Amino acid sequence: MSQTTVWVSPETKNRLAGMKRYPRETFDDVIRRLMDSTEDDEPLSDEAIRGIEESLEDIKAGRLYTLEEARAELQAVWRTQ
Repeated sequence: MSQTTVWVSPETKNRLAGMKRYPRETFDDVIRRLMDSTEDDEPLSDEAIRGIEESLEDIKAGRLYTLEEARAELQAVWRTQ
């Protein structure tokens, strides 16, 4: 296993030290855990991306409801059932 020195500020080193699960956990282990937690195991599908894009278009065009409006509309639907 090779070793590399990486410069980090004392503040960053202290933050990393605070993230250790146990005192002898290495900084490499902490950094790997942080990197693993940021990787998305299930990337968005094309369909999901299209849905998000459509939603953003709706928001930009003003096609949205406030919470109160949505609640009132749902209550009206529930009353008719």
